[in-house]
Amino acid sequence: MTDETRRLHQGSGGPSWFAIWTRSRHEKIVRDQLSKKSDVDVFLPTIGKWSRWKDRKKKIDWPLFPGYCFARFDARDRLLVLKCAGVVGIVSVEGAPAAIDAREIEGIRRLVESDLAYDPCPFLLEGALVEVTHGPLKGVIGRLIRKSEKARLVLSVDLIGQAVSVEVDAADVRSY
Repeated sequence: MTDETRRLHQGSGGPSWFAIWTRSRHEKIVRDQLSKKSDVDVFLPTIGKWSRWKDRKKKIDWPLFPGYCFARFDARDRLLVLKCAGVVGIVSVEGAPAAIDAREIEGIRRLVESDLAYDPCPFLLEGALVEVTHGPLKGVIGRLIRKSEKARLVLSVDLIGQAVSVEVDAADVRSY
């Protein structure tokens, strides 16, 4: 790993944001433990969802990114984070903790603090192969051409060099 790559992955020597991989349904426990540590800033973006039981309905805050919590700390002090109950690890590249651009965290923070409606969605890149998960095209595989509220897919027959495009709800596709 070059020095430049190492600097990008580990942060610039001071506190950087990192994604903390947590055990299933332990995101809030990890957040609460990390928030008690003076050298760590913690951020757990949530989304309110209605839960229904037999006798009542209640709106509950669920993690926006299940299995992950974000923390800002000096990468040299990662043992402080790794010792917390419920932490599986720190998302890393080539064995080094991978720093997250502070602008990405700030953007998510501003969104969850706003009054705008938001929903999690799969991270899909245009040009990637995707599979339709719901609706009449369930199970069909195509190439994602455009992504917005609707996803434009191209279904092709490579052998004859022909294709057809179709729009489906963006929430109904996942990476293949």
